[in-house]
Amino acid sequence: MLTIGPRNLHPPVLLAPLAGITDLPFRSLVSRFGAGLVVSEMVASQEMVQSKPGVREKAELGFEAADTSVQLAGREAHWMAEAARQVEGNGAKVIDINMGCPAKKVTSASGSGASGSALMKDLDHALTLIEAVVGAVSIPVTLKTRLGWDDTNLNAPDLARRAEGAGVRMITIHGRTRCQFYKGYADWAAIRRVKDAVGIPVIANGDITGTAAARDALMKSGADGVMIGRGAQGRPWLLAQVAHELHGTPAPEIPEGGDLTRLVQDHYDAMLSFYGTDLGTRVARKHLGWYMDGRDTPQALRKRILTERDPANVNRLLEDAMTTPERTAA
Repeated sequence: MLTIGPRNLHPPVLLAPLAGITDLPFRSLVSRFGAGLVVSEMVASQEMVQSKPGVREKAELGFEAADTSVQLAGREAHWMAEAARQVEGNGAKVIDINMGCPAKKVTSASGSGASGSALMKDLDHALTLIEAVVGAVSIPVTLKTRLGWDDTNLNAPDLARRAEGAGVRMITIHGRTRCQFYKGYADWAAIRRVKDAVGIPVIANGDITGTAAARDALMKSGADGVMIGRGAQGRPWLLAQVAHELHGTPAPEIPEGGDLTRLVQDHYDAMLSFYGTDLGTRVARKHLGWYMDGRDTPQALRKRILTERDPANVNRLLEDAMTTPERTAA
């Protein structure tokens, strides 16, 4: 049982925040299969408070509010605290602080400006943001970060100790530096230095694409749980499957044939309902592509689905795409 403040997170298998992916329709689907916690895509704090179009939608909670953490990003304590109060007021049960995003537009002073993983270069400033968020709300605050900015500055253990002292209740570590972006392989063993530095739960993240990887990450890191991101794309049942195989939770019914078709169609319809038809059609393409990645969907059919704009035609074509045989290794 994973405990953060007054909350128990079981199983200790969590959905990572993924920009443009872990929106309300996808989080709801993962939650229904089973996850200890699902995290929203990154929400820019100042833009949320100032009601910038499209930002508040990222923090929408839906019926799975109890299972959802809203992730905030920013570089100014005032906006972080104000956004945290809004998120708590909207019903969030956990707030996560982003200090791990490696994107240039987030970390560059010429973009959104020195937030995300750039905060690892100035731990004193990072702590002012953590203290502002913790002081603004009564719900648990967690932190997601990386091993460091680069190989010469692996300061995650120091940040973790200071964050724990400021009231953070759980820390997730992606096993890469910012300068690695997503290249190479996550160093799960390096996460152990963070685990040894703090008494609060530590979650391992990065390259965890299934049960074998999750087991290996836990063994090497000593972490209390795992966070799965890209591995769940096109497989919203993956977290529940890993939880079953590692922790004995009920096995998910992994859909096939007509059941898979209905799941994908329902997910597609949920995206159209959430975003509206025009934007929803564009957002849905990547998800539909991931669903088809694991199946022998003919290329011509795949192209028709990803370029079709009529929802009725898409749903009809999905009946053929999702009932093709599952792809097997050669």
